[in-house]
Amino acid sequence: MWHLIEPLHAVLYYAPEVFAEMAVLGFGVGERWPSYFPLRAAPLGAVGSGRVSSAFYSFSPDMVAGHMDPAWGIASPGAVVEARERGIDRAYRAIFGDRVDSAELAEAAALARRAAEAVDLAGRPLAAANAELPWPTAPHRQLWHAATILREHRGDGHLAALLVAGLDPIESLVSFAAIGAASVERFESRGWRKEEWSAASGRLVARGLLSEDGTATDAGRVLRREVERRTDELAAAPWRALGPDATGRLADLLGEYWVAVLGSGLLPSETTLGIGKV
Repeated sequence: MWHLIEPLHAVLYYAPEVFAEMAVLGFGVGERWPSYFPLRAAPLGAVGSGRVSSAFYSFSPDMVAGHMDPAWGIASPGAVVEARERGIDRAYRAIFGDRVDSAELAEAAALARRAAEAVDLAGRPLAAANAELPWPTAPHRQLWHAATILREHRGDGHLAALLVAGLDPIESLVSFAAIGAASVERFESRGWRKEEWSAASGRLVARGLLSEDGTATDAGRVLRREVERRTDELAAAPWRALGPDATGRLADLLGEYWVAVLGSGLLPSETTLGIGKV
């Protein structure tokens, strides 16, 4: 379900329609990061870069500060939430065409909403912040809102799993790159300096989790598998609540929309999420 839902959420950070809305507010759109951070953080309110770094975890705090320190002086969190709602409405209409008004999408949205409303929010700051926002009326916007809550719910749980595993923000990336989840160059987009990456690698070598050549040891692979197992376990509640039949039906319904998003060419071919690699 995560593999199906993640792209439905992530299109927010790549769609030209969303960039256009953010440009109107005054954000730079020459690259995705100036809009990414406020778009994702806006439901938290006018928080500073320290709290955004805490919630986003694996990004360099310096990178977060560079984009978040000026963000709420450009536009308020409320204005950004409204911009992302307008932008995703336009983006979904462009990607899905007439299917935004289909009975199948409405059914998928209703099922996804049921799952999203069943999430456990304790210790889940990003999921809780999004869950507090009012539900849109249009089914395609409901689908995106549900996907966002479910995505952030899983993400919040993933951070808990990393903490239990003793992996700090940069170590979480180094250890993930070491099992081949994505290239080191792709993970460099999170803003860490080379000397910080090298120091984190040294700490993991000392723990027996990383080889000198940067690949994971057997112990490192076992630890990463345990992180993913715990992440899945912590993400299971909404799907248990929805039940296997309804979850299977939702998976069937989402297939064509998942294909449409991937076929749009908006999402990068390689990401730092490790989908299909773990």
